[in-house]
Amino acid sequence: MSAVKTVTDATFEVEVLKSDKPVLVDFWADWCGPCKQMAPVLDKLAQEHGEKIEVVKLNTDQNPETPRAYGVMSLPTMNLYKDGEVVKQIIGAKPKRLLEAELAEYL
Repeated sequence: MSAVKTVTDATFEVEVLKSDKPVLVDFWADWCGPCKQMAPVLDKLAQEHGEKIEVVKLNTDQNPETPRAYGVMSLPTMNLYKDGEVVKQIIGAKPKRLLEAELAEYL
């Protein structure tokens, strides 16, 4: 069972914007190879740092409104939200150590 939750356009506000801890949102699609590469990396990140940061994924093909609202143009894009605002954006697949380095102040 994955430690990464799925969010939708309908649940985004409650699950992400109103969360009491930082939330890393993985914007992905089934056809995106680099997105599939990131899935195990994000799952491990969620397992190891779940007490400090929530990791969720949003399928952009099934939920087009949220990526449009946040200007997501390439996949994978990972936005980190804190207190309802984007505080960091990471574009493209990254190894776990680089992802952790980019997110270090929140982990």
